[in-house]
Amino acid sequence: MEHKHVVGSVLSGSIAEELGLEPGDKIISINGNIIEDIFDYQFYSQDEELNVLVETKDGEECMLEIEKDADEDLGIVFDNGLMDNYRSCHNKCIFCFIDQNPPGMRESLYFKDDDSRLSFLQGNYITLTNMSDHDVERIIKYNLSPINISFHTMNPELRCKMLHNRFAGDALKKVDKFYEAGITMNGQIVLCPGWNDGAELEYSIKELMKYLPVLESVSVVPVGLTKFRDGLEKLTTFDAKGCGEVIDLIEKYQKIAYEKYGLHFIHASDEFYIVAGRELPEAERYDGYRQIDNGVGKARLVIDEFNETLERVKAIPGIFDHEERCVSTITGILTSEMTNKQAEALMKEFPWLKVNVYTILNDFYGHGITVTGLLVGNDIINQLKGKDLGQRLYLPENCVRSGDDIFLDDVRVPEVETSLQCGISIVKSSGRDFVYCMLGLDR
Repeated sequence: MEHKHVVGSVLSGSIAEELGLEPGDKIISINGNIIEDIFDYQFYSQDEELNVLVETKDGEECMLEIEKDADEDLGIVFDNGLMDNYRSCHNKCIFCFIDQNPPGMRESLYFKDDDSRLSFLQGNYITLTNMSDHDVERIIKYNLSPINISFHTMNPELRCKMLHNRFAGDALKKVDKFYEAGITMNGQIVLCPGWNDGAELEYSIKELMKYLPVLESVSVVPVGLTKFRDGLEKLTTFDAKGCGEVIDLIEKYQKIAYEKYGLHFIHASDEFYIVAGRELPEAERYDGYRQIDNGVGKARLVIDEFNETLERVKAIPGIFDHEERCVSTITGILTSEMTNKQAEALMKEFPWLKVNVYTILNDFYGHGITVTGLLVGNDIINQLKGKDLGQRLYLPENCVRSGDDIFLDDVRVPEVETSLQCGISIVKSSGRDFVYCMLGLDR
């Protein structure tokens, strides 16, 4: 397969500019090595002497001979940052959230990523099912770690059923190769009642512990079910009793793993603790919050940050003498109690402050979706109309697309501002930022 990579731009003062490379030119090979993607490019371009085969935008091929310092960058920016097509998932997982999206959303929300390279670059989780032996060899060759793996179960037959892929069980053998090569891994299990919980979960934990400490952590998260499941597998969610049973099992093996490896290793997501009405684990039990992006330890971190920041701001000179301030924020059902407690703690300490916390029901996806990060613009508008929003409304940043102001339903923040006639700020989902924003302090 021929690979030609289009130059998007050339950095000023770079080697590429000196050689006359221009946007539209194409890189074919370096020192005779075909460039599949960004990892090949970075690896082969580190040499001090390079022969770079280029196809100009006029269709002519030429060889550029380059002498440079080791690791000196050529100054080429490619049109596609990965320098290859993104690989989509070919599984039909019974719990897939993307399959539960309603029709009519923007196209990117229907793309199922399962690309091992993005696991390294962006922290995405992969199933290993569309990874070839060549892909495995490249990961080991370039030491691309950590690799994040969606295990779901270590029972090969059950994994085939849950992923609707007859190769899903055999794909687990790739983990052995990563383990033997010392490629750091993290894992996740989406837990579905009656499928991979109970005895199956215990079996999976035991099997996964064999890969410690190269496999550093595994998160266990409950399946999320929207109202758009027509034609999909019949699944249920965990009640308080079921969540407690999951926690008990996980904490049992946390103790075993910690005694042997100094890692707690297996972690239940915050949702299990909140639904079960259990106290969240202390910060030390999260092993440095390796799984925080999977909803593991985020609540504990926010609580600890809030408490520490509250004590710090109480020492600010004149903080108790302040003009009256009224602001608002929102939360999903899951974190409603925590957010309200923090607002109450602030108002108790600072009588001049009023914080309105509004719990937004997810009418868009269904009330079974309780996390703040899946709230949409229209639900926020509809449920806040006529409410006392005060001087400003603060929305957690996980409600909108990273680096943008758009919600999952394509509503943008300025539209919400116009509808509610209130200024809006997007703030980081942290305990520190909550304190500073509610109090109107500079961060």
